[in-house]
Amino acid sequence: MEIREYTSAELGKLSIDELKELAADIRQFILKAVSKNGGHLASNLGVVELTIALHRVFDINGGDSIVWDVGHQSYTHKILTGRGDRFARLRKLGGLSGFPKFEEDKRDTFNTGHSSTSISAAAGIAKANCLRGIKAKSIAVIGDGAMTGGMAYEALNHAGHNTKNLIIIYNDNDMSISKNVGGVSRAMKRLRNANKYLKFKDEFKTALDNIPVVGEPTKKGLIKVKTDIKNMVVDGNAMFESMGFSYLGPVDGHDFERLIAVLKYAKNKTKPVFIHVCTKKGKGYKPAEQEPDLYHGVGSFDIKSGKLFKSSKRESWSKCFGRTLCGLADENEKIAAVTAAMPDGTGLSRFAEKFPDRFFDVGIAEQHAVTFSAGLARAGIIPVFAVYSTFLQRAYDQILHDVCLQNLHVVFAVDRSGPVGSDGETHQGVYDISYFSHMPNMRILSPAICEDMEPMLKSLIDGGGPCALRYPRGAACTADDYDAEIPRLTPDKCAEPRVIVSADRPDVLIVSTGVMLKNALGAARILEDKGYSAAVADAVCLKPFDPAPVKDMADKAKIVASVENNVINGGFGRLLEDALDKKILKLAYPDEPVCQGKVAELEERYGLSADRIAERIEKRLKQI
Repeated sequence: MEIREYTSAELGKLSIDELKELAADIRQFILKAVSKNGGHLASNLGVVELTIALHRVFDINGGDSIVWDVGHQSYTHKILTGRGDRFARLRKLGGLSGFPKFEEDKRDTFNTGHSSTSISAAAGIAKANCLRGIKAKSIAVIGDGAMTGGMAYEALNHAGHNTKNLIIIYNDNDMSISKNVGGVSRAMKRLRNANKYLKFKDEFKTALDNIPVVGEPTKKGLIKVKTDIKNMVVDGNAMFESMGFSYLGPVDGHDFERLIAVLKYAKNKTKPVFIHVCTKKGKGYKPAEQEPDLYHGVGSFDIKSGKLFKSSKRESWSKCFGRTLCGLADENEKIAAVTAAMPDGTGLSRFAEKFPDRFFDVGIAEQHAVTFSAGLARAGIIPVFAVYSTFLQRAYDQILHDVCLQNLHVVFAVDRSGPVGSDGETHQGVYDISYFSHMPNMRILSPAICEDMEPMLKSLIDGGGPCALRYPRGAACTADDYDAEIPRLTPDKCAEPRVIVSADRPDVLIVSTGVMLKNALGAARILEDKGYSAAVADAVCLKPFDPAPVKDMADKAKIVASVENNVINGGFGRLLEDALDKKILKLAYPDEPVCQGKVAELEERYGLSADRIAERIEKRLKQI
């Protein structure tokens, strides 16, 4: 069938066979688009029927709204709202976002990107509708991974007893990015596997329907009995019922007839409804079905073979970290590793295999992960919490209150620091220096090359107090990637900046953070070619910054410039300015959302490529 916008009325006219044909066509469309541009594949393939059914039963053009938790499963929604022709530029600079984006289409009700927020947002929308006299339905679609996040239960606890026209769709595919863990996952799995009850219900209903005269009255009279049986066999639903929700399910998320029936039933209720839908992540594409974690967020690949087109054979920063941590843990039995449902993404899979007793996956629960780590530290363990920069933002208070104010020795391995590229505004890790920098007792290190990882991590583990190691996404650069000689660090030399290019009286001293050293050196060469003298230093330790090794050059330089992959507000530039007691040129990301695009494109756009850094420094020099 045609890949185009479909209204609720148009979908309502399609037969079940035609809906199946549309679902198959949408799957192939998504598969082709993601194979070229990369994106979230398995999660989107798993919700095609569910999304079509939602668009058929509810009228999102007429006031009903859908909030997609995390949002990486919204591709079918985007197609049905007329954006199929924009998928050629999916996740590219200026192109279609991989997540819901209200600025892109008003039917993307709420911008999402982080987990466990949908129920809160949908409940707020439902309550606002009630206050305004609008009877539209507010629907949250939340996955089983996101249901391990505490915010989801805060929302359920509040919304269940006093929110009308709210529907929660629980998309249970038994996966998040990695395999789900914990008691909630086990409880929902009991519900998912309640096939005996479901089979009994269907067979019992059919048998009663076939009894003349007494069949229908008997069926109505047994409603309470059926409910009691359900509560005994599928006891997990009692939790949601006690919160005020009518629980429906489990229902096959790939069966249009069942989906449409249960959604229509929920639509006719004003009481809040919780619908348990079971789907298969990667549905319709065998490689994604077999390895849903691998095909969760994927780069370009060959559809026929499923082989990924890897852009680099180099070791990633995440694997460099994981390998290094394993080596240090061999020598120090106090080291433990903590992750919030991201053992693969953060490079901790090998650690989990080697040291299962010292590895803790707490689920999508960053706040708990931080305070759990604080508890480990308080009792004499050295926890290393590996987490993406953008997700650690969720635990700001726990970092400050439970770790820093108590000066506990927790090591934050902050992966994906700096821009991550195509995932866009909600995932850019450009705020961590800012939220770490004003916290008491916090130390922040940032490696420029892969060879820095071991001495820096060892320095933090062997030290004390709260500390963070921030490093970017992607292939790790090495000393061989630089034209200049990069002095090697040792654990005892990680507290002070290292001078890469020295000058007696430089026109400019450039002090960079982490991997921004490469662009800083490139800018220095450009300036040298134009007749300017440029010195370059790598900050190494961002906080506390020791000005001594660069103080003389800074005092003699016409200007000092900082270069960082963080936002300008509260960033390293401010720390450097305070340390040198001198006004400096701060080169950083601006005080605005950082859009999607390749990292090199973003650096050029925001003035942080080598060419643009040189251009901005030269402009300032000419103003002196």
